[in-house]
Amino acid sequence: MSEPADIFVVGGGAWGTALAHVAAIANARPRLVARQGSVVEAINESHTNPEYLPDIAIHPRVRAQIGAEGIETADIVIMAVPAQHTREALTAIGPERLAGKPVVLAAKGLERDTQLRQSQVLAQVAAEAIPLALSGPSFAAEVARSRPTAVSLAGADVTHTEKVAALLAGPTFRPYAGADLVGVELAGALKNVFAIACGAVDGAGLGLSARAAVLARAFAELRRLVSALGGAPATLTGLAGLGDLVLSCTTRQSRNFEFGRRLAAGEPAAHALVEGRHTAPAALSLAVGAAVDAPITAAVNALISGQAEIGELVAALMTRPLKRENDTQRVPPEGK
Repeated sequence: MSEPADIFVVGGGAWGTALAHVAAIANARPRLVARQGSVVEAINESHTNPEYLPDIAIHPRVRAQIGAEGIETADIVIMAVPAQHTREALTAIGPERLAGKPVVLAAKGLERDTQLRQSQVLAQVAAEAIPLALSGPSFAAEVARSRPTAVSLAGADVTHTEKVAALLAGPTFRPYAGADLVGVELAGALKNVFAIACGAVDGAGLGLSARAAVLARAFAELRRLVSALGGAPATLTGLAGLGDLVLSCTTRQSRNFEFGRRLAAGEPAAHALVEGRHTAPAALSLAVGAAVDAPITAAVNALISGQAEIGELVAALMTRPLKRENDTQRVPPEGK
């Protein structure tokens, strides 16, 4: 039997804890790097994370610590901090300790100020690290409860990516290896924006038909954006694309969906740090730069910034010029 892999998971929130848990089930030796002493104490003493995953037992092989001491010995590093904090966390670790190591980027978001994907942020901070992107339909609580979950793991070298996937795979957590790093990252980031849109439709009480229509048109918009920005359209029919989009856009368990729902319903908007809130303006900037028509992304930005209410935005979407569903041709007037 091969020696268990040493895996450092940076981020002591729900997602980082869940990933450390499944890594332990896969016979790895996970070290969870957290910022809060209470999280470290709970993980090490009671094998729980009551702050982020209450009432869920965490595998006893998971050990937690404050700071990244020893990370240079890791076989794999998983970055599970929010997307807007990835640069700060990577800088604190230092590029020399990440050189030559597989770094699995588990946050789904674009850096707001730069519009960069997570692997591009990694390239700027630690150019010699090996980037991989983890994305797909997954809720941290379900992963931590060992509910069956399948995700995408993308990297430039498929053989290398398959080896990392095998080290993370367990009886209930299955990473499928692929090479479309750009497509997987973009799909994971953009679906959060569309989840806000679908949540807003739900919060405004516009009905399931309207939500389904927004979801379908969101997929078309996602395809345009990913294709224009260098991703593979085929990625969008898989776990990181359609799978994650459907999950995030149809349930209140999605923090982005719930954020949009509360915003449209006039309720206090919880989850102020939801990834989609920060990715939306970055996504719109990318769309404008690539000359891609992105009406749903624009509508989400208007909703978040308070420039319009959901009813106005849906009305605007419904009165856009008619087109053929699968291309950009205008529908000719009757009789022409």
